[in-house]
Amino acid sequence: MIVTVFTAILLSACSSQDWRTASREPAGIAPDPQAESQAVIEVYAADAFSWRGWFAVHTWIATKAADASEYTVYEVVGWRVERGLPALRTYSTPTPDRYWYGAKPEKVRSVTGPDAARLIPRIEEAVARYPWADEYTVFPGPNSNTFPAWVGLQVPELKLAMPFNAIGSGYADR
Repeated sequence: MIVTVFTAILLSACSSQDWRTASREPAGIAPDPQAESQAVIEVYAADAFSWRGWFAVHTWIATKAADASEYTVYEVVGWRVERGLPALRTYSTPTPDRYWYGAKPEKVRSVTGPDAARLIPRIEEAVARYPWADEYTVFPGPNSNTFPAWVGLQVPELKLAMPFNAIGSGYADR
């Protein structure tokens, strides 16, 4: 009886929101590329979708070269592998701080100016060498948190400290 009640409470607390209708709006925490001329590096984390967000986050990296009008976003997404695509996805956008399917992102790391300009080419090189670009495993990894952690290991000057609940980030140490 207690297990049944506990299970019912957990299930009722899960988001019933459909991923197709969950917010992907900008959070308004990234520097506006039209107003910020300096180079920018941002690393974000947002609660994973649905009940997974109770335990884990999804993380991604965004870079903007000096005078660029958009950011380049780098992230690993598991559903892409299920569709025969690489897990690693790269795209350009003026808003790299979009909600992760209803979850507002938080900044994990931010670097601007000359330091960012110096590190962006190294981040791009690390992204190109990411060894698990076509793989995704929720636990223990490689997953969306393994990717930024691995980039951080390749570019130690980024001084990236992954959140405690970035499950799979330790996989990058392999």
